[in-house]
Amino acid sequence: MSLSDLLILLPQAFLLVWASLLLLVDLFISKERKVITAILGAAGLAITLGLTSGQWGSRATGFNQMVVVDNFSVFLSGLFTLAGLVAIVIAYDNMRRTGIHKTEFYSLLLFSVAGMMLMSAAADLIIVFLALELLSIPLYILAGLAVPRAGSAEGAIKYFLLGAFASGFVLYGTALIFGATQGTSLAGIMASIQSGTAELPLLVIGAALLLVGFSFKVAAVPFHMWTPDVYQGAPSPVTGFMSIGAKAAGFAALIRVFSLAFPSLAGQFAPIFAVLAGLTMVVGNVAAVSQVSIKRMLAYSSIAHAGYILMALVPLADPSVAANSTASALTYLVVYGITTLGAWAVISAVENADGGDTSVRDLSGLARQHPWLAAAMTFFMLSFTGIPPLAGFWGKFYLFRTAIEGGYTTLAIIGLLSSLVSAWYYLRVIVMMYFRESEAGASRAPSIQIAAILLALAVLVLGLFPSGLFQLALQALANGVS
Repeated sequence: MSLSDLLILLPQAFLLVWASLLLLVDLFISKERKVITAILGAAGLAITLGLTSGQWGSRATGFNQMVVVDNFSVFLSGLFTLAGLVAIVIAYDNMRRTGIHKTEFYSLLLFSVAGMMLMSAAADLIIVFLALELLSIPLYILAGLAVPRAGSAEGAIKYFLLGAFASGFVLYGTALIFGATQGTSLAGIMASIQSGTAELPLLVIGAALLLVGFSFKVAAVPFHMWTPDVYQGAPSPVTGFMSIGAKAAGFAALIRVFSLAFPSLAGQFAPIFAVLAGLTMVVGNVAAVSQVSIKRMLAYSSIAHAGYILMALVPLADPSVAANSTASALTYLVVYGITTLGAWAVISAVENADGGDTSVRDLSGLARQHPWLAAAMTFFMLSFTGIPPLAGFWGKFYLFRTAIEGGYTTLAIIGLLSSLVSAWYYLRVIVMMYFRESEAGASRAPSIQIAAILLALAVLVLGLFPSGLFQLALQALANGVS
């Protein structure tokens, strides 16, 4: 290990040290001044974001080529840190109001973000596994932060048990790939395949096991069973962060591994990705229609959006569309992240003070009491649906275009039809807010309301000027994954 190795992972190392120190500093902060802990947590993420941004445009490997810093990792690390910042802004007031303000939340959140950042920089399957555990273990605890509420305990236990099971798939898949190629480095695996020395049957089985483990993280059907219960039981700010952070980290691993280590196997896995994408879109949207709880509705919605992003992985074997395909996935991850964090910010504002489950009806009349929150939620629901000129429309447009260019027109049609189904339950939320008798109350904390409004404006601006984000996603591939 050299100084250059440490400099490559400086943002992750800084965040881990900051999170550890935050645990100690919090012991000396009185209960009446715990806002200081939240501010320090946000400051750590802001500094990390600055350190990460400074790495844009560079490419370097470290720790014997086990980690790589390139635009791809910087792009996703920026998404993770911004998601963490928004989660802290939402969480402070919400958790105080619902009586579950536990300040270890901030350190656990920072540990999880560090794991996600490491996942995006992983160039070795061992680092992929370590990053998976580093991001997952804090999330297991955060999901149960509302204990002793039964729903929180149940969701956390399910998440832990199924998460451990999925990690086993990743570890066993890594072992099989090592046996097939005599290495765990992604570059080494690709070299072994190209030289013809790899044991292809064993390699394919190992890659399939990795796909199962990553599919759990992104909540793809049929590995989605944990999602509704965990989303419903976890505190709303935790759910909002988890819905984008864990999903984006899972896709970071999928893109990095299957485009770098297994490019020659991409054609064999294309039908599997197509089936996964189609099932995930259909099951997620159809199941969401009947949900009364808005948390469970957004959980199934999250599953459906994972299906949309999976469409981008189907044509990876075609070099002519691979770059646009990956850029479409990155673009949609950003659009989905902004939209879902905004939706969970509104839910955090209207959530009952006792922390009970929030139904769609609890949003009734929100437009009369809190018109700005209702307007922001309207933007988020329309963006989820894919209505122009909001960002969600362009996110889906890029994904559908990629599928069609890759020759998967049927998959694009399935995505379009499933989006029409989603309009039913998204528009129902808008109807409740504007055309039902007033029942909704909301937090008066300006932090949550400002966050929701700013995120809604971001959805609108990205919808009016979509090419900038897509070009940035293409730049993220310029010196990394292609």
